[in-house]
Amino acid sequence: MGMRWLIGLAALSLTAPVLAEDPMVIPLKRLSLDSAVKVAQGAIEACREKGIQIAVTVVDREGTVQVALRDTIAAPITLEISRMKAYTAVNFNAATSAMGARADTPVGRVDGLVMSAGGVPVLVGGSALVAGVGVSGAPSGETDEACALAGIAVIQDDLDMAL
Repeated sequence: MGMRWLIGLAALSLTAPVLAEDPMVIPLKRLSLDSAVKVAQGAIEACREKGIQIAVTVVDREGTVQVALRDTIAAPITLEISRMKAYTAVNFNAATSAMGARADTPVGRVDGLVMSAGGVPVLVGGSALVAGVGVSGAPSGETDEACALAGIAVIQDDLDMAL
């Protein structure tokens, strides 16, 4: 009888739901400065290969600037626009190219947001937001976005392995 009791108890413990308490502290993953620099430099290089000079900003998950670079002859305004694109991407956890329809809504008119292509979130494992990248200065927002994605691609494999 003692052995059956132990087997039953073991089976119950495997099937019983685990009651977890809400944590008091939540750990957050962040992009390191070295990684943010690699992303920014990767975006600059991708646009240079197309003969385009741009500005790129990498922000942390809250939208605070980590790295901002403006290539030699990129217009000065590109730096601020790249920051706003990155800020928008992390706040909505989405590419700014997907937000065009929201640009003419009250949300789209909030100061500091730019809902045109060129801002993308940096995700670990396809879902965990760690940063945002914004690029400005290319002739089209699609090219801005392509350069931002190329910058992320420099570290994406290593980033996914960091889970």
